Order: sequence, then structure tokens, then C-alpha cells
Amino acid sequence: METLKLNQIGLEIEQTAQTAEKLNRLLGNYQIFYNNVRGLHWNIKGIEFFTLHDKFEELYNDTSIKIDEIAERVLMLGFTPVHTLSAYLENQNLKEVKNITGGKQAIQSVLEGLRELLILQRDILESTNETNDEGTNSLIGDHIRDSEALVWMYSAALR
Repeated sequence: METLKLNQIGLEIEQTAQTAEKLNRLLGNYQIFYNNVRGLHWNIKGIEFFTLHDKFEELYNDTSIKIDEIAERVLMLGFTPVHTLSAYLENQNLKEVKNITGGKQAIQSVLEGLRELLILQRDILESTNETNDEGTNSLIGDHIRDSEALVWMYSAALR
């Protein structure tokens, strides 16, 4: 009978390597999302400036916290979080946005980014359900809940 090799938190190393890889992909995409929202915050113009400028600041601050949580989860699993711009750009689903100044286009960009992040997060949740990785499940489940609420709120602004 083969003995499984476990990491320091009692999860099977081979399975957590796959989870860490997916978390690193999510981490890179969150970094792109962060930069996109930061740019929207700086460049927004028009009648919605005061509202959207503040909302985008809230969003990038929240995204910064999520980035840190994801990187720390990779470390808890026993792996190294990606941390270079080249690594973020190499393995991404999100596209960089630039020079968006209008409110409607900015909100649509946020919604597209959130959709891509949700897709990645659901993929992680599905695979970690199978490996009994409750720590990652809980983290990603919270992020999904938060992202879905943001989609609802930003979508309502377009109606």
C-alpha cells in the first residue's frame, strides 16, 4: 500500500501542487484586475466621477486584500506565490484595459473582469472540493460570494 506524502497542514502534496498552480493563475489575474481598476479610478471622467472614483478605490483596496489572501494560501499549501509582472502577464485570462474614461465603459470593464475571476474561482472550488481542502474552499467561497455581490451591484448601475 502506497503512503501519501502530506504537506505541513495535512493535505496530499501532489493534489495541493495542482491547487497552488490554479491559485497562482488566479493571483495573476487578480493582479491584472487590480491594475485595471486602479487605472479606472485614476482616469474616470464625467458626471459620475465622484461616485465611480470612490467606488473604484473601494474595489481596488478590496482586491488588494484578496491578492494577499490568495498568496498566503499558496504559502500555506507549501508553494511559492507568483510575484512578478511577467508571471502575471504570462498566465492570465484578463486583458489589460487602458484609457477608459467613461462610466458605462468602465463599469462594463469591471463586470468583464469579475466574470473571468468567477470562472477561475469556481474551477478552483470544484477541484478543492474533491481533495477535501476546506481552507481553500472557504477562502474561494468567500471570494465568489463577494464577486457575485459586486456583479449584482455594478450591473444595477447600468440599468
